[in-house]
Formats: sequence, C-alpha cells, structure tokens
Amino acid sequence: MMNRFIEHIGNLYSIILTILTLFLGEHWILFMVLLLLNIIDTLTGWIKSRINNKENSMAGLKGIMKKLVQWILVLLAFVIPVCFKELGAVINIDLSILAFLGWYVLASLIINEYRSILENLVEAGCDVPQVLIKGLEVASKKIDNFNENE
Repeated sequence: MMNRFIEHIGNLYSIILTILTLFLGEHWILFMVLLLLNIIDTLTGWIKSRINNKENSMAGLKGIMKKLVQWILVLLAFVIPVCFKELGAVINIDLSILAFLGWYVLASLIINEYRSILENLVEAGCDVPQVLIKGLEVASKKIDNFNENE
C-alpha cells in the first residue's frame, strides 16, 4: 500500500516536471525560484508590517499587483526577442543576441526579490548577515555592468 502511494507521488512529480519543462524550458527552476521569492517577499512584507503596526490592505494589494506586473514583464522579456529574431530573419539581420534579454530581466528580478526580502527582515528586527547584503550588491552590480557594456 505504501509503495503504491510512493509510486504515485513519483509519477505526479514526473508529470509536474515534464509540464514545467515543456512550458518554461530546461531552466524552469529559475522561474520557480522567482515565484517562491515573490511569495516569501509578500509574507515577509506582511510580517514586517504586522510587527511595526503598519498593516494596510491597500499597500498589500499594491504589492501583489506589482508581483503580477513583474510576471508580465518576464513574459514580455522572453516574447519580444522571439519576435525580433523572426523580424531579423525577414530583413536579414541577426537579432538573436536579444535572446539574453529575458534572462537578464529574470536575473534582475530575482536579485530585487532577494533584496526586498532582506530589507523586510531587517525592518522586522532580524539580524541579517552583512555577507548576504553585500553578496547581492555584487551580483546586482555585475548585471548592471553587463547592461552598460552592451
């Protein structure tokens, strides 16, 4: 009985991974990381507000709406290069370099979510190790420098 349950869980896991890979590609885990960070950021923001007695349902709704807009931005960042690659083929210009646009946007949003979570934790009174804050600053600067060098 227990073996069949474990087998069903394994099958479900395989189906979920297959679907994620089909829709999001082999790097689906990065999209799931962003989603998880969105959820954690929302929760830590709520905890911070609760601890500081600054709860506001409109601010919470605004934060959730910003998360939805982030996902629209990710979608656009991955769709736009596909369109320009096709347009480039029509006019005989190689625009495949734009494929990095989506990954750049995704990396930037992941870093911003990490930073927001750390800020929420600091404002909630948690002692956040400086190495985390400095590490994110370094990563953010590298991505910004990549953008400036292009």
